[in-house]
Amino acid sequence: MADFSKVEKALKERGYTVKVFATGAEAAAYLDGEIDGATVGIGGCATAQELGLYELLEKHNTVIWHWKQEGADVRKKAMTTDFYITSANALAESGEIVNIDGVGNRLAGTLFGHRKVYFIIGRNKLTADYESAVHRARNVASPRRAQQLGAKTPCAEKADRCYDCRAAGRICRGMTTLWGPMMGSEAEVILIDEEHGL
Repeated sequence: MADFSKVEKALKERGYTVKVFATGAEAAAYLDGEIDGATVGIGGCATAQELGLYELLEKHNTVIWHWKQEGADVRKKAMTTDFYITSANALAESGEIVNIDGVGNRLAGTLFGHRKVYFIIGRNKLTADYESAVHRARNVASPRRAQQLGAKTPCAEKADRCYDCRAAGRICRGMTTLWGPMMGSEAEVILIDEEHGL
């Protein structure tokens, strides 16, 4: 059992609502009950896929996710939804949420335009401090994702660290650190005592 007490306290002090669940299934059931009759955008998020959130939520919401729908404008439509669901590449015990992105929609979705943003985060994303969160995002999560996508980058080929390359297929082109919910938007962090995502 992970000890989320320190990060939960830090997140609440920063202005987040926090919920802790033992399993991903419990977290998914919670979100299914919380979001109803609304528009929902989902960022590139392996955790959401593992929890089957699209299939659950689409039964009684309008869900927009470029992993499930085709079209050049799907990512843009997800930017205008009531709610946005994503994860994090890393979460520091001190409360900073770190994400890296290639296209930018996932970062943008956490910054502006939604009534509420949900971050669903497995225990494997938790790090001791901000510096180790940045390190995890750059040197663990990003190379794994690049390898998963078959990117032609040094990190994907070696799967060991970020090389700060200039490859055309580079998928890490921007990074955000959230020190708290953005003004005018609610944000909730859902912590899961299981490993989910990269």
